[in-house]
Amino acid sequence: MRRIAVLNQKGGVGKTTTTVNLAAALAAEGNRTLVLDLDPQAHATLHLGLLPGRSGPSLYDVLTQGLSLKEVRREVAPNLHICGSHIDLAAAEVELIGTVGRETILRDQLDAMLEEEPFDYVLMDCPPSLGILTLNALCGAREVFIPLQAHFLALHGLSKLLETINLVCKRVNRDLKVGGVVLCLYDAGTRLGGEVIDDLDNYFDGRKHANAPWADATVFRTRIRRNIRLAECPSFGQSIFQYAPTSRGAEDYASLAGEVQGRPAASIWLTPERRVAEEPHSLAS
Repeated sequence: MRRIAVLNQKGGVGKTTTTVNLAAALAAEGNRTLVLDLDPQAHATLHLGLLPGRSGPSLYDVLTQGLSLKEVRREVAPNLHICGSHIDLAAAEVELIGTVGRETILRDQLDAMLEEEPFDYVLMDCPPSLGILTLNALCGAREVFIPLQAHFLALHGLSKLLETINLVCKRVNRDLKVGGVVLCLYDAGTRLGGEVIDDLDNYFDGRKHANAPWADATVFRTRIRRNIRLAECPSFGQSIFQYAPTSRGAEDYASLAGEVQGRPAASIWLTPERRVAEEPHSLAS
């Protein structure tokens, strides 16, 4: 079972889109998958067709009222479950100030639930900040996926984020690792995108033997291309696989799900040289 926090302190980088559609892709392959929406904006909740405040209790009740995750969880598709969010979750930052062990509430609840009902994947959609909600996710997770846009300022923010993850790893959760970086809103026609990817590859390759949580991190070969269908599907309360299963967005997230499970990226994301090496008969057909 894998516990993955999808995290970036910068908003608008495809974090919720990646959480929801990666979860949907994993669930479609038969994996029991749970989404935890820790963002008070509740975008992942809306994306999967639930109305915050009208679909039962939320993670606010888990963190502040002691409800179990099982009481909050809803099944929204075969193998796909979500513990929804609500705007009240923003108040949890203040309400938990005086609570001892406030950073481990989610981890304890998750451990209790998974003892009774195991899941293959738990994906946590974190808010675009580094407060108590994100800290709960980092304490409960074992891996961090970082959605990133391919531009210079994103690289600057990445270094700050890795510092935070390293601090959490040292003080609170020694099992935490950076699993990888997902390039979102990708435009293959720009030279800048290629340069940023080269910088990312060089950065992580140069730290393969470092004593840090990102020592084994990878930059996923799958790039999530700009696609209007990905922007449209949340307004219908559907994943990209329900809304536009033949779109580029569905193709990209299916490829990413394959990579997460250890398979090569789809052939569209392999260079001709790499494609020949990994699929020697693909160019002959």
